[in-house]
Amino acid sequence: MAKATDATAQMEVDDVVLARDGDAEAFSRLVRSYQRRAVSVAYRLLSNIEDATDVAQDAFVRAYRNLGQLEDPTRFGPWLMRVVSNLSLNYRRSRAAKKAYSLDELAGDGTEGDGGIDRLESKADLNVSPQSEELHAAISAGMERLPDKQRLALILFSVEGMAQKEVAEILECSVELVKWNVFQARKKLREMLDSFL
Repeated sequence: MAKATDATAQMEVDDVVLARDGDAEAFSRLVRSYQRRAVSVAYRLLSNIEDATDVAQDAFVRAYRNLGQLEDPTRFGPWLMRVVSNLSLNYRRSRAAKKAYSLDELAGDGTEGDGGIDRLESKADLNVSPQSEELHAAISAGMERLPDKQRLALILFSVEGMAQKEVAEILECSVELVKWNVFQARKKLREMLDSFL
C-alpha cells in the first residue's frame, strides 16, 4: 500500500514539474485529481454548487498561471486548496456586499428555469422530514455566522477529513491554531444549535 501511495505521489510531482514546463496534459491530470475536492471545499464555503464550480475553475486557472511560484511540487495539493479557500472567502465577501435582492429574485417570477419556484417545488418533492430540514437550515445558518478562519478550519478538518497539518498549510497557520479554530467553531455551533441537541 505504501508503494502505491509513493508512486501516486511521485506521479503527481512529475505532473507538477511537467505542467510548470507547459505540458497541458500533465496539468489536466492534476485538475482531474483535485477537481472533486476543490469543488467540495468551495461548496462548503459558498453553499451554492454553481458558485463553487466557478470558483474551483478560477482556482485552477490561477494555479496554472502561477505554477512557477510553487517552490515545492510535493505541496501542490495544499497550495491549490489555499487558492480555492481564498477565492471562496473573497467571493463570499463580495456576495455579502451585493446582497440586495428583490422579492422577485428570491421567489422567482414563475418563468421556467429561474430557479426560484422550481427550487421550492423540488424541495417539496423530497421525502425530508420538517425537523431534519429545519436542523439542516439551522446548521447552515450557524456555519454562515462563524468567523471565516473557524468555518474554514472546521470544513477542511471535520467535513473534508484533511489532516490538521494540511489544514495548517492551507490556512498558513500553526497546527495549534487549527485545533483552536476547530474547537471554537464546534463550541459556537453547539451553542447556536442548543435547541436542537
